[in-house]
Amino acid sequence: MMTLREMSYDYQRSAEKLRLRIKALRLAIKETDDPELKLRLDRRIKDLRPLLQETKELTVLTRRYYDRRYYRNEKYTL
Repeated sequence: MMTLREMSYDYQRSAEKLRLRIKALRLAIKETDDPELKLRLDRRIKDLRPLLQETKELTVLTRRYYDRRYYRNEKYTL
């Protein structure tokens, strides 16, 4: 059985993958002259940003859940 702390490392790795994907998409936007492709890539970035934010928040929540000093994000409940 996985602990919340162990789970936090999975969230952290996922957040890093999302961050790198967004970075790659931004680079692709700069490198293309196709306006339609730029719009599609920008839309994909906009779709990934909330996932990245949520993954970061869950990283912190799962890592610090049992720390009494940690003020939990009320957005998530376990």
